[in-house]
Amino acid sequence: MKLERSVTAALACLGMTPIAAWAEGTGKSADTILYGVAYYDEYTPVDRVEKDAELMKAAGINVVRIAESTWGTLERQPGVFDFSHVDRTLAAMHRQGIKVIVGTPTYAIPTWLAHEHPNVLVQPGTYGRRQNMDITDPDYRAAAERVIVALVDHVKDHPAVIGYQIDNETKHYNTNGPRVQAGFVEATRRRFGNLDALNKAWGLDYWSNRINRWEDFPSTVGTINASVANAFSAYQRSLVTDYLAWQAGLVRGRARTGQFVTQNFDYEWRNYSFGVQPDVDHWAAGKALDISGVDIYHPGQDKLTGAEIAFGGDIARSVKGKNYLVVETQAQGMPEWTPYPGQLRLQAYSHLASGANGVMYWHWATTANAVETYWRGLLGQDYQPNAVYAEAKVVGAELKRLGPKLVDMEKRNSVAVYVSNTALSAFDSFKMEAGGRGVGYNDVFRGFYDALYRQNIEVDVLSPATTTPLDKYKLIIVPALYAASDAEIERLNAYAKAGGHLLYTFKSGFSDENTKVRYAAQPGGIAEAAGVKYQLYTRPVDVSLQGDPFSVGAADNKARWWMEMLEPTTATVMARYDHPAWSRYAAMTRNSYGAGEVEYVGFMPSDALAEKIVADAARRAGVVWETGSRFPVIVRSGYLKGGQRVRYVLNFSGEARQVNLAATEGSDLLSGRRVDSGTALSLAPWGVAVIEAK
Repeated sequence: MKLERSVTAALACLGMTPIAAWAEGTGKSADTILYGVAYYDEYTPVDRVEKDAELMKAAGINVVRIAESTWGTLERQPGVFDFSHVDRTLAAMHRQGIKVIVGTPTYAIPTWLAHEHPNVLVQPGTYGRRQNMDITDPDYRAAAERVIVALVDHVKDHPAVIGYQIDNETKHYNTNGPRVQAGFVEATRRRFGNLDALNKAWGLDYWSNRINRWEDFPSTVGTINASVANAFSAYQRSLVTDYLAWQAGLVRGRARTGQFVTQNFDYEWRNYSFGVQPDVDHWAAGKALDISGVDIYHPGQDKLTGAEIAFGGDIARSVKGKNYLVVETQAQGMPEWTPYPGQLRLQAYSHLASGANGVMYWHWATTANAVETYWRGLLGQDYQPNAVYAEAKVVGAELKRLGPKLVDMEKRNSVAVYVSNTALSAFDSFKMEAGGRGVGYNDVFRGFYDALYRQNIEVDVLSPATTTPLDKYKLIIVPALYAASDAEIERLNAYAKAGGHLLYTFKSGFSDENTKVRYAAQPGGIAEAAGVKYQLYTRPVDVSLQGDPFSVGAADNKARWWMEMLEPTTATVMARYDHPAWSRYAAMTRNSYGAGEVEYVGFMPSDALAEKIVADAARRAGVVWETGSRFPVIVRSGYLKGGQRVRYVLNFSGEARQVNLAATEGSDLLSGRRVDSGTALSLAPWGVAVIEAK
């Protein structure tokens, strides 16, 4: 039943304080940390929504997300709606004081839509898997609009509803049919204006790929030209941006004032969240949202490091430059992720340490159906409390007490990592071979990001679309900027010239924004700022650095994956290759450039070597970080709304640890114990402390 009374009045009747509005421009923020789960009444084996809501409240759950996968249940025939599952869930959660985020159900299409309009399928005739739709298809859009409008109109006035999640982990799903190809041709025509400019920019004279009439423009499927392929990839990403903006507009045009719009972005998937998402430009797509949302999954048990939690959070926070929601993360997840005692709690606080204002598990209870039968929720398939639920209950009680203090923590990082979807697509067109596999852009990104993470050097993540002034940062690390415009490179170089510190890696500046190799001394527009050039490159085989310049030992003093034979022009040589054929060439250089410095690393270092390189750059740039500890003890910090500094101290180890923190005087908000300067802090196996400075 639609409830018409106002949210404020309804909550006042229940004696509750509302979770404040998040919507852009309201001037309000969350008043506590959101701690929640996804819930699907229609999946449950018996009628138990009231019991589940009671168990959630007992565990400190204060929000659930619903409906995003339920189109076939909500609209069983075109235009025939059944919101009974939604209504039951809203009513049960509201009775327990639990807030609700409603998802638009458009990422898994109903059988009738595939039957009536088989053209909506990206892979015709293959109904069954989710996210198998062409997000540009008019029949799909018409059906999606109908269900979105009906659902939002039905729930918007319910006092439990605080916001909406549009679609789910949206990507372009490689939609590339005739309509999409025609749209790409039209976008290309607008961009270049004439075919001579296009053919030159993309090098289409090669292998007779030249286009002499617009009507002869071939399909991009199967192209051997990286410029074509990567321009089409950028166009496909723009389809996602447009699609999410379309959904956000539909929802926002009907939602109640103060309800927010989010989306659960995800990352490159390698059986867990691994790197920058190739199929979505998070920064561009994020403009349509009120708050960035993210799904983060990571290895567990002895492989739990927290690195995926950190980089996923750093990207999500950087997309809009403010706190974000973890819309999905694992409670148990895959069997090999079933958490050890203490790990669920550690994981929750790790998300908060990156600036999350909410942590939500996918999902409440494990399904008994279909492909995700062994992807486990907070509860198992018996829907009974278990050891994981008991630990969530501990977290819920702590967040009920501390959430108002911890919410809206501000990060003040002085280091950034610069990433680019354009560079990613271009780099991955020419993946490097190593160990029988293709090494891609995200391998380079993670190699340098993780080196920072293990040493507790915290970062923001920038993109070409970032409007944040670069001079906010003392050090910017630029991994594998393989394709970039002259203007983009000039912006980075100008940052260094004005006094900043840049660290470029190999394969940066090689090609322009069209993935056309620059007709210049490499590394192109970086060459002058870095004071270096190169003409030769190869894949290293047993190549070390002369004299072990970073003191990492013989096993780690190695170049891997790629090496460029650097020739300094004005730069100082920091390392040379130790090899009979390549010893005259530099491996790494440093150059004074205006008031700043530019370093160039011409090879992929080992993990230990990468740590030394980034730490040395950070010291030279004047970065201050927690040098008294390193992985497996991770320290991440920020500032609470009252201005107090807070440090999350996280032990990613099955052993107890003693930690000496610099300039520490305060108290552990979790245990209440006092922490004095010069006194070691004790952490249990997989333990956590949250230290508020005095």
